[in-house]
Amino acid sequence: MSLVAVPFYQKRHKHFDQSYRNIQTRYLLDEYAAKKKRASAQSSLQRSVTRKSSSQRESSRTTLGRTTCPLCAKRMSSALEEEAQERNRYQSMVAAYGEAKRERYLSELAQLEEDVHVARTHARDQLDRLALQHVDDRLAWERHSFEERISRAPEILVRLRSHTVWERMSVKLCFTVQGFPTPVVQWYKDGSLICQAGEPGKYRIDSKYGVHTLEINRADFDDTATYSAVATNVHGQVSTNAAVVVRRFRGDEEPFHSVGLPIGLPLSSVIPYTHFDVQFIEKFGVTFRREGETLTLKCTLLVTPDLKRVQPRAEWYRDDVLLKESKWTKMFFGEGQASLSFSHLNKDDEGLYTLRIVSRGGITDHSAFLFVRDADPLVTGAPGAPMDVHCHDANRDYVIVTWKPPNTTKESPVIGYFIDRCEVGTDNWVQCNDAPVKICKYPVTGLFEGRSYIFRVRAVNSAGISRPSRVSEAVAALDPVDLRRLQAVHLEGEKDIVNYQEDLEGEVQIPGPPTNVHASETSRTYVVLSWDPPEPRGKEPLMYFIEKSMVGSGSWQRVNAQTAVRSPRYAVFDLAEGKPYVFRVLSANKHGLSEPSEITAPIQAQDTIVVPSAPGRVLASRNTRTSVVVQWDRPKHEEDLLGYYVDCSVAGSNVWEPCNHKPIGYNRFVVHGLTTGEQYIFRVKAVNAVGTSENSQESDVIKVQAALTVPSHPYGITLLNCDGHSMILGWKVPKFSGGSPILGYYIDKREAHHKNWHEVNSSPLKERILKVEGLTEGSLYEFKIAAANMAGIGQPSDPSELFKCEAWTMPEPGPAYDLTFCEVRDTSLVLLWKPPVYSGSSPVSGYFVDYKEEDSGEWLTVNEVTTPHRYLKVCDLHQGKTYVFRVRAVNASGVGRPSDTSEPVLVEARPGTKEVSAGVDEEGNIYLSFDCPEVTDASHFTWCKSYEDIADDDRFKVETAGDHSKLYFKNLDKEDLGTYSVSVSDTDGVSSSFVLDEEELERLKALSNEIKNPTIPLKSELAYEIFDKGQVRFWLQAEHLSPDSSYRFIINDREVADSETHRIKCDKSTGVIEMVMDRFTVDNEGTYTVQIQDGKAKSQSSLVLIGDAFKAVLEEAEFQRKEFLRKQGPHFAEYLHWDVTEECEVRLVCKVANTKKETVFKWLKDDVLYETEKMPDLEKGVCELLIPKLSKKDHGEYKATLKDDRGQDVSTLEIAGKDVYDDIDSIAWRRLPPKDAQHAPEVSHMQCKIVNRMCPVTFQRDAKIASSEHMRIGGSEEMAWLQICEPTEKDKGKYTFEILDGKKNHQRSLDLSGQDRGKVIGGLPDVVTIMEGKTLNLTCTVFGNPDPEVVWFKNDKDIELSDHFSVKVEQAKYVSMTIKGVTSEDSGKYSMHVKNKYGGEKIDVTVSVYKHGEEIPDVVLPQQAKPKLLPAAAPSPAH
Repeated sequence: MSLVAVPFYQKRHKHFDQSYRNIQTRYLLDEYAAKKKRASAQSSLQRSVTRKSSSQRESSRTTLGRTTCPLCAKRMSSALEEEAQERNRYQSMVAAYGEAKRERYLSELAQLEEDVHVARTHARDQLDRLALQHVDDRLAWERHSFEERISRAPEILVRLRSHTVWERMSVKLCFTVQGFPTPVVQWYKDGSLICQAGEPGKYRIDSKYGVHTLEINRADFDDTATYSAVATNVHGQVSTNAAVVVRRFRGDEEPFHSVGLPIGLPLSSVIPYTHFDVQFIEKFGVTFRREGETLTLKCTLLVTPDLKRVQPRAEWYRDDVLLKESKWTKMFFGEGQASLSFSHLNKDDEGLYTLRIVSRGGITDHSAFLFVRDADPLVTGAPGAPMDVHCHDANRDYVIVTWKPPNTTKESPVIGYFIDRCEVGTDNWVQCNDAPVKICKYPVTGLFEGRSYIFRVRAVNSAGISRPSRVSEAVAALDPVDLRRLQAVHLEGEKDIVNYQEDLEGEVQIPGPPTNVHASETSRTYVVLSWDPPEPRGKEPLMYFIEKSMVGSGSWQRVNAQTAVRSPRYAVFDLAEGKPYVFRVLSANKHGLSEPSEITAPIQAQDTIVVPSAPGRVLASRNTRTSVVVQWDRPKHEEDLLGYYVDCSVAGSNVWEPCNHKPIGYNRFVVHGLTTGEQYIFRVKAVNAVGTSENSQESDVIKVQAALTVPSHPYGITLLNCDGHSMILGWKVPKFSGGSPILGYYIDKREAHHKNWHEVNSSPLKERILKVEGLTEGSLYEFKIAAANMAGIGQPSDPSELFKCEAWTMPEPGPAYDLTFCEVRDTSLVLLWKPPVYSGSSPVSGYFVDYKEEDSGEWLTVNEVTTPHRYLKVCDLHQGKTYVFRVRAVNASGVGRPSDTSEPVLVEARPGTKEVSAGVDEEGNIYLSFDCPEVTDASHFTWCKSYEDIADDDRFKVETAGDHSKLYFKNLDKEDLGTYSVSVSDTDGVSSSFVLDEEELERLKALSNEIKNPTIPLKSELAYEIFDKGQVRFWLQAEHLSPDSSYRFIINDREVADSETHRIKCDKSTGVIEMVMDRFTVDNEGTYTVQIQDGKAKSQSSLVLIGDAFKAVLEEAEFQRKEFLRKQGPHFAEYLHWDVTEECEVRLVCKVANTKKETVFKWLKDDVLYETEKMPDLEKGVCELLIPKLSKKDHGEYKATLKDDRGQDVSTLEIAGKDVYDDIDSIAWRRLPPKDAQHAPEVSHMQCKIVNRMCPVTFQRDAKIASSEHMRIGGSEEMAWLQICEPTEKDKGKYTFEILDGKKNHQRSLDLSGQDRGKVIGGLPDVVTIMEGKTLNLTCTVFGNPDPEVVWFKNDKDIELSDHFSVKVEQAKYVSMTIKGVTSEDSGKYSMHVKNKYGGEKIDVTVSVYKHGEEIPDVVLPQQAKPKLLPAAAPSPAH
């Protein structure tokens, strides 16, 4: 079936919904039909009554006309007369009665009819009112919903245009705006609201059908202004403006006198210019967007001449198809720009867009590709939406919908499509097919004649259903044959009669059979039948019935028995695949059914087109730095192709990405958006309505780089010296080399006013400086230069300025040349130049650099003092500004002539600018690295030190691979300090630098040393641990150990292997290495070392056990061994000790363990058995001996013994001396809770037990204390106490308890002043030895009341806190100092002062730091540092 364009009647058809069908009209037609039916019924009833009466009269005449005798006839006649008279009397009576009854009945009937008529009229009025109210309600609701559906903000369709007019002429400004509700428009002149009443007759404002006009009558010079129109509704506001220029007549400026036109007429539209010169200033480029987004493609252009009323024509094309404005696209041209806006992008919009500016002078155009990716799917893995949905062959109830399939490179294949339809004016989408359609074409039936429809398509795969496509254009269900049946008959004059062809056929009731029945399209799932309408067809509407029959069956089956077909086309579904069928069609109208048409030839349901074969060989070639041209051979079977899809993949990744999202119709495509320098492969697949082909073979790998072309022209030709017979010239390299290195330059010359150029060199010149000889002194010459590479010779440069051949004799130097820029950043750049060829009378000693903003007149000098270098970094520039520079050389004679002005440079960092980085590789080699993604085959990395090329191979090595280059230092030392820079040729000025200073040098060397000599980090250095059996464990823990790591223990320079005496093991998962010695003896004194190796990394840790340190370990081990043996039998868990009870009794206590029933416990005093009333219960584990009243006779040596068959144990305690009595006295003094809480909320209670009850007791504090309410004194025979009620600050002080026994006084004192000087409770070691690079932490506990102040000193100087030194004090008692990454400079004496107003203490710690690899200093077992007292602060002098 051929697919044709939309016919003209479809274009003219207005697609309305059903709202045009008037309800009132249908009601009137129904009423008319009912009245006509009642009238015909009454007339038929009258005719039947008339026929009955006439038949009765006829029968009576027949009876009277029979033959009889005269007598009988007379007798019979008289009898008949009497009978007739009697009958007449009776009939008259009956008639009179009947008439009275009839009149009564008629009056009642008339009354009843009147009542019925009144009731019917009243009911009809009520029904009409209800119907009208229902219609009004429905229309109001529909109007409300319709208004909500079409509500939108104002949108200007046609903008205001500027005008230039003469005085006393009228000017009209017009613009068109749409929106709902209808926008309100206000006009402004230079921002002021225009009021018609303010100047009557001056302004006229009008609005018709959305076109708003402002007319200015008889404009004068004061009407020159900017006029604005603002349209507003509830959804938003838009505005447009235009300028009106009113010019005054000035004699010869009057344009109309010469042609005799009246002054008030507007200017003629005929202009003298027929050519426009159009230049694109800003162009739209290749664009990437996603479905659903908005976009505007815009070009800024310069049109010469700029005529307000006449402009060239702007045309937009997509893939060479002219675009027109639609609800998806809006166009604008004017005010120096042309734009194409998309309100909602779809993949239908993807393509090559071309803007053509057309005038009589020619066409100027610009093109770029727009890529539109799929929107995110509604279901993960679902395909993209189909595209390009179109309708074909529309008829009364039938239309064919076609579309293009999506690209499913990243999704599973499409298994079918769903087609939806929607009647125009509604939002009700109806799915047309129950099962997915497998090809991109579908006949939609069941449409209603005269209605308009839009369609959309959704794709289906195994993951789900895609988003719907963009809706098609509206199509009306109309028969195209209707217009062909119209005939026109020309009458006399100018009148034509138009009628249908069937009007001339005469009276035709039953139509003829259809003709030319054939299959216009066949598919595997359906067959589309087409036929021609019958002739003659009759005036009545036609319907068609289709019948089918399987070949050989002999029976016919009606296809559309339930639904009549009104179109001469029909799609027959449900056909058996592979079976042939024949078809026939019958036409019908209300009069009957026609004869069947001729039977078709056998038709089989099968696809007429197949999936295309794969495209042929794919070739990829370079195009630009971000694009590649892909070409391929067309497939062998390319019937009905819709286009091609191109996929790309980074070489080696096997991850394919779609390059285009809409099929392209040609076998060449430019793939954009690729990464410069990356390698890609490509493949192609063909697409038709059935599906996509297999993928083509993959292309060869191609690296994304610019295509090889000839170089651009050199520039900046400068005269460097002249001796009167020759000139030395210099120039700059071309900005672009064309993708390959420049092989040389060709120079041409000519004298002034000569036409012919003469070559200077026949072979290419590799240097950029040339001495041109054989010149004539005093003559003027100009030159041009062309560069050559592998692709050929490029365009020559523009001719240089005229140089005069005369000898230079000035004492000042000549100009510097070859000014170039590098490292252009947001506020700075580096300027490089070459020294003058002509140095003057003395050598060049320095340079001045001048700069200015482009197009400004004043030069500014960057450096106040000359710089001896041929480079200078210029800072403090303004970002986004454009500058030019020049350089002036200086010698002893003065400042020479300036160089040529450099090309303008924009001070702004390139996007994605990268910098040089320093690092160390895996082998410990130090390097500087730089990456340049924009590199090409012709690019070259140039490394410089102090902006001079590096040529010293003994100190540096350069390695370049692709877009990455490294500068290696062979032996980095202080000679290598300085500024290093790198530049990349054949790029847009890519460059960077790195400053290597001493700090960075040390960092890199340290990092290199760590890599070359790696160490295994340790969590814990080598340490020892003594077990309870006297075993000694030596251990350390590494941060991490691999399974291949190795280790060894060395004791006194002798390696120790794993044995019974030295049990060695390693847990590599935790990094713990340990050695356990069962018996530690005097022979084990010495140095213990553990060496670890893990690959290249090594580590070593040592522990020195010599002298006192060894003796301490040995004693502890021996003690633990003996303790273990002692604890095998009955033993004392806690040895004998004494304490004082609350009653001041001395109690001897010990704890026993590992006892049994046979164990014997004894108390001894001075080796004599001490008898007690009750023996202790050994099962409880605690043995006690009470001495009630300690006296001298109780002094002596007390022993507790345990003994059984397993062994014995003894504990001894000496009871004697002043210590016991002091403890008794201290226990006697204590604080008690208040006796009367409600009267004394806070009480201090002091008491002492009195051994001699006869001694007098007194309390003193500076003076003797008497008992009072505040201080209560009391006691008993054995106790004396002092109670302070509600103590305050005044009660602080020293209290004395005095007892007089008659011979001397006994005193006990208690200090309640709360004065405690600062103290160090947890001590610090006196010496600390640590390896360089570790972290040192010194921690201790302090105390004092009030809280003491803690200050740290190093070598008696205050320590400045930083990230290296940090001090922390927690809860006013825990103090720690941390030194991160200790170095040799951290060695020294560290002091901590803990002090408050009552005094304090000072403690010293010596820290010794040794480097990695050095011998470990002799280790002495650290001792606890002893604090030294600090005096209290002196009281401040009284004033």
